[in-house]
Amino acid sequence: MSVRTRFAPSPTGYLHVGGARTALFSWLYARKHGGQFVLRIEDTDLERSTQESVDAILEGMAWLGLDADEGPIFQTDRFDRYKAVIAQLLEKGLAYRCNCPKERLDALREEQMRNKQKPRYDGRCRYAGVGADEPHVIRFRTPSEGETVIDDLVRGRVVVPNAELDDLIIQRTDGSPTYNLTVVVDDMDMRISHVIRGDDHLNNTPRQVHIIRALGGEPPRYAHVPMILGDDGARLSKRHGAVSVMQYKSDGYLPEALLNYLVRLGWSHGDQEIFSVKEMTELFEIKDINRAPS
Repeated sequence: MSVRTRFAPSPTGYLHVGGARTALFSWLYARKHGGQFVLRIEDTDLERSTQESVDAILEGMAWLGLDADEGPIFQTDRFDRYKAVIAQLLEKGLAYRCNCPKERLDALREEQMRNKQKPRYDGRCRYAGVGADEPHVIRFRTPSEGETVIDDLVRGRVVVPNAELDDLIIQRTDGSPTYNLTVVVDDMDMRISHVIRGDDHLNNTPRQVHIIRALGGEPPRYAHVPMILGDDGARLSKRHGAVSVMQYKSDGYLPEALLNYLVRLGWSHGDQEIFSVKEMTELFEIKDINRAPS
């Protein structure tokens, strides 16, 4: 199997060190195995995505030397493809229209929280036959029985009962596709073999696996890497200081120094502390990524 990895940031801000580490791990794995590294810009959030952020991401990747074999590929250029896939799911009965108002969904969530239940959509519109000419979202019909097993390359075996998953929205009222739909279609179309990403995406993985299988595809191998934490134990964010990649350049750091810092955040090889890019490429293995946050 040809190794194909991807880095898929959303252009809603600069390239931060957490994203850069994910990009580095994905780049290293592709280079180590003679594969391809794809850069995808997930810009479907039209309200928050900006050209300035796209430029900052591309600038950061270029400065670090993380060259892509394909891309940048923009999701906004693929809306027709997403609509075709959603239509296919509707036609096969694997998705349905839902016109539940926000007030009902809010009340349902509040009731479930009071009852100490996991908030989830109750499937009211599954068989309601909501028409296409009225305001609606489109939901994926998630299997309600059985379980989804993810053999994660970092976390190990993860088992999720399907009863805990609800029918997620794959198309908003305005007709735009949602993240979990677009990422699945892109990973399938781009023949991505390994998805290396932050473990904050682990909850999305069983949902994405269901959509992939509904479309007749085979899920990629997943590797969910732990978060990078600040000094206070919270997830690293802007309030912790200089987390922008280009801030390090402005402060006089060499890209090789930042790459060495990033690769050591959650990955190790014996007692070695300093690695050249060539050494990183030769030595990097997903199995050596730590499970604990950095």
